[in-house]
Amino acid sequence: MCRALLMLVGLVAMVAAQAPPADVPDPSRQVRVPQPMELVDLAVAEVRPEELRKVHALLAEEPHVAGTPGDERQIERIRKHFFDLGLMTRVEGFRCLLARPVAAELQIVDDAGQATAAAADGAASRRGVVALPVNERNLLEDPSTAHPDLTWGWNAYSGSGDVTAPVVYANYATREDFARLAALGVEVKGKIVLARYGRCFRGYKARFAEEAGAAGLVLYTDPADAGFTKGKVWPEGGGWANDNCIQRGTLNTLPYPGDPGTPGVFAADNVLRQDPATLDLPRIPVQPIGYAAAGAILSRFSGSEVPEGWAGGLSMPYRLESGPGWKLRLMVKQDRFMGASANILAVLPGVVRPEEMVVIGCHHDAWGFGAADPGAGTMCLLEAARCFADLARRSIRPARTIVFAAWGAEEFGIIGSTEWVEAHAEELLNGGVTYINLDMAAMGPNPSIALTPELAGLVGKAVERVPSAADPKRSVLSAIRGDSGGPPRFGALGGGSDHIGFVCRVGMPSVSLGAGGAPGTSYHSNYDTVAWYRATVGDDYASASMITREAVAIAALAAQSPLPGWRVQDLGRGLLAHLDALLQRCQDEDMRRRLETLRPAMEAMVIRGEAIDAAIAQGPELNRQDDARVRRGLRSLIRAWVDDAGLEGRPWFRSLIAASDRNDGYAPCMLPLLAEAVSDGDAERLDRAVERMTAAQDRAEQALRLVETGLRLPAR
Repeated sequence: MCRALLMLVGLVAMVAAQAPPADVPDPSRQVRVPQPMELVDLAVAEVRPEELRKVHALLAEEPHVAGTPGDERQIERIRKHFFDLGLMTRVEGFRCLLARPVAAELQIVDDAGQATAAAADGAASRRGVVALPVNERNLLEDPSTAHPDLTWGWNAYSGSGDVTAPVVYANYATREDFARLAALGVEVKGKIVLARYGRCFRGYKARFAEEAGAAGLVLYTDPADAGFTKGKVWPEGGGWANDNCIQRGTLNTLPYPGDPGTPGVFAADNVLRQDPATLDLPRIPVQPIGYAAAGAILSRFSGSEVPEGWAGGLSMPYRLESGPGWKLRLMVKQDRFMGASANILAVLPGVVRPEEMVVIGCHHDAWGFGAADPGAGTMCLLEAARCFADLARRSIRPARTIVFAAWGAEEFGIIGSTEWVEAHAEELLNGGVTYINLDMAAMGPNPSIALTPELAGLVGKAVERVPSAADPKRSVLSAIRGDSGGPPRFGALGGGSDHIGFVCRVGMPSVSLGAGGAPGTSYHSNYDTVAWYRATVGDDYASASMITREAVAIAALAAQSPLPGWRVQDLGRGLLAHLDALLQRCQDEDMRRRLETLRPAMEAMVIRGEAIDAAIAQGPELNRQDDARVRRGLRSLIRAWVDDAGLEGRPWFRSLIAASDRNDGYAPCMLPLLAEAVSDGDAERLDRAVERMTAAQDRAEQALRLVETGLRLPAR
């Protein structure tokens, strides 16, 4: 019995002691395993907007930051929901390094200002000081914003410190922005950097500021990016960020996701951990604010005006340096502690190939109420579970196992899903068929899909049966394809969410579903409430209904396809597209020649894949031995691109096809071994990368031969 089946059997055993709900499927009724497209249509028809509305309110009932009592209660709410559906349910706890805010202050300090004795009430007073808000104001229009468990704005894993210094404006605080400041002769060392959100992950802003010698960092959302220049703000007639809206978020930029202290190992209670003091987490204090506070700082600047393209949307000149006469005081105090959270798993066992699994996942932790992030995805996860559970009550069951997973502590660095993948890597390599990610998915009527290339055919076929929220007469596939009628515009998967472990660690075919277009944002703020969501995204839950239908359609097709629904030709075309994109960026002719040596094998995969895919599409009747060859060959083809040595400098990342961008965090980096060598201009490193890619192509060649033998295709 393979480990994947053992894992499933173990899960069944652990939940067997629980008293099942009264409405579980009647074992006396004959189970029916429908044809793939029939199950797709049945699952899509089960989605109910009223159920989404109900479960959304449940999920956004209270703030639930990972590691807090609210998180514990959220875990129990989701567990009970899964259990009441009649699904086998398990809570898998883990312990990880988390952070919590203790204190924060931000003040404009007159050069003449002096600290005075503490006031009678214990609060410190200063002359020549303007205190700036580090929290959102409560809203009469939305009483939930006064919830006592909401905090001031904070960035997890900030360094603790109290610094008073001049200020430098650094645009988006990208590596290029700091290089521009240096070229302009602007000194950053010893100063506090003010920068706006956008262009790269906030953690890299902190890292780049620290590398430049900054004493601290203040981040804000500029109105040009998400505020009043986009439209009316919340709650004054629109959903865009108002002047007090503050984006929270982690600053973790370690070269691996998951628990900071246990890279590559499941974060159990008794596991050996790295000393937190040795981890490369931020050392400078970092504080997020709204654009009203940022404007109060920028309005006092008197240095040179910023370069073209650096000015934001505030109605004042944007300047590079604060000038004489005042400084900014930044005080942040945080605790880093070992905290507990959990993944909640619900399982619907397959009746034909239970050892093979489709996983649908979304995280459950939030920075506040989380109505949008993650609630706009978590409600779709829970509704997808209800759809399949209701079909199971009618004895309609999938061929493969479907796992519904609510991941813990994603917001601190994609922790829960990473720990689960690390714990079950072999099971996923041997039995994982498709992972479907739903993070903050339903945010408007316009669908978007990112995927690993071998899933393009399956996903396209599935979402062709789902109506678009923007135009119900049009399918999601048609909406993604666009008016040109060309091939669907699928994005590439890299960083930013819970798919990372599946894609970048074990190479599991994966898809991430999203939909945008809502007129506003409450991202990571105290305003991310049900009231904001319903007023801005929609009270009809059309977006969430579309996303849920996409998820159940893809899951149903992946669960029912006789052979895994991966198309070999699409994998080859994806590799070629990534290679061509890299060649366009590469300016060195010797490097280009080395890269071109990889092309013939990719082109051959496309040609051979067309024959393989056509043969599989005909539904051949294979004897047991040939069937086993084809399955083993297809899985070996996927595994061929997983290299246990990992990326240079980032060994946790094992996929040779996709990784997160090392200087961004959100963006994907395709063919990362090659891309990073080209980016660094390192010819020796590129030679090593080409050798390892060639070895992967050799493994893929052996896998293709096995598939062709099983299908009785002519040898090539």
